[in-house]
Amino acid sequence: MLVTGASRGIGAAAARQAAARGWDVAVNYTRDAAAAEAVAADVRAAGQRAFVVRADVADEAQVLAMFAAIDGEIDAGRLAPLGGLVNNAGVVDLPARVDEMSGARIERMFRINVFGSIWCAREAVKRLSIKHGRSGGSIVNLGSAASRLGSPGQYVDYAASKGAIDVFTLGLAREVAAEGVRVNAVRPGIIETDIHASGGLPERARQLAPQVPMQRAGSADEVAAAIVWLLSDEASYTTGSVLDVTGGR
Repeated sequence: MLVTGASRGIGAAAARQAAARGWDVAVNYTRDAAAAEAVAADVRAAGQRAFVVRADVADEAQVLAMFAAIDGEIDAGRLAPLGGLVNNAGVVDLPARVDEMSGARIERMFRINVFGSIWCAREAVKRLSIKHGRSGGSIVNLGSAASRLGSPGQYVDYAASKGAIDVFTLGLAREVAAEGVRVNAVRPGIIETDIHASGGLPERARQLAPQVPMQRAGSADEVAAAIVWLLSDEASYTTGSVLDVTGGR
């Protein structure tokens, strides 16, 4: 499988758990090559093959180059044929009201969180669908509980981008359901990952934990477990679903 944004957090956890379930993994990253290589090392330690590929999913040309590189590894026998995609790469930004947001911020948010996911899913479908002579597979998109909550006064643009992922998941799932491709989404809640620090709120998960019915933040591994289940044959009759991993929030 290909996991985008796999050098840290939920993506890294998904890559490791996938390897434990027998998947070869293409580990995508944008900036931190050392972290991506560490994830790849863990995949190999689990007995699977790994390929590290740099690409910014906000750039369509880089997405195309990434898939071409993966194709080359598959053709050379260094990776198993593509069977899954985890559309994990995503960003938040500093807290702001909508009337304070720049056009550049909003465009960046949608290029990474929405355009990148659609471009990657498009290329994955070409390599999974029986319509294209392939043998099927599964796509899991990463949404967010923010799409239900709106995130007012913090990052409405992020919430809106994840709302787009919810709708994209449903539409694509129905479009390719008869072609051997399942498409689902996982919608995390408050999870202990580095993404909060990148949004200027490193303590956010701990601060919001009391608002969660389970009274704690979740872990990247708990989200990854849901992702890997949706990718597996155990979820063979599940498509077009959005699975909340939110502790009840």
